[in-house]
Amino acid sequence: MMIIVAGIGTDVGKTVISAILCQALKAQYWKPVQAGDLDNTDSDTLRNLVSYAGFHIHEETHRLTKPMSPHAAAHIDGVSINAQDFTKPDTRGLPLVTELAGGLMVPLSSTYLTIDLAADLGGSVILVVNSYLGSINHTLLSLDLLKRRGLPVAGLIFNGDINKDSRDVILNYSDAHLIAEVPRAAQLDKAFIKTYADKIQNHPRLAYL
Repeated sequence: MMIIVAGIGTDVGKTVISAILCQALKAQYWKPVQAGDLDNTDSDTLRNLVSYAGFHIHEETHRLTKPMSPHAAAHIDGVSINAQDFTKPDTRGLPLVTELAGGLMVPLSSTYLTIDLAADLGGSVILVVNSYLGSINHTLLSLDLLKRRGLPVAGLIFNGDINKDSRDVILNYSDAHLIAEVPRAAQLDKAFIKTYADKIQNHPRLAYL
């Protein structure tokens, strides 16, 4: 099972949701492209938040030094990112949660976008939504793009401060399924992750992925 965690933009909470999914599904984790903050990566965050015994994190394919769009960060680092760089990790049959970098149209190179990587990897997409001005537009555009590319969408997870009106509009104008609403954490720790993992571990949209 491959779950691809995509966001409607940058900093919408993909890493927190990835941790919840890993905990809920006893899944392994992979962040193919890490751009910036190499002393405190998203993989490091997962290592500190996921508590089930035997949790495994796969090494990033590209570790870029600058916190910016991967294509630009790669250029600064003198790195070329190509489709053939990415090979699905061997999970020995266990589920894998793969976290994309930024939104679906973020360029990894001049000819390769994160949605291209998602399509090459396969699996089902969980789209992470954060309520901000413009989030309805960004969510519906992301869902439309995924549909046009033929990528299966398991559902939506709303993260952070919940705007019920925005949520209802998004669900009304799309055929996407609501998997969960995860509020902003007063204290982001293993207990918080486990609490919300327990809420979704038997969700029907996840049971048959």
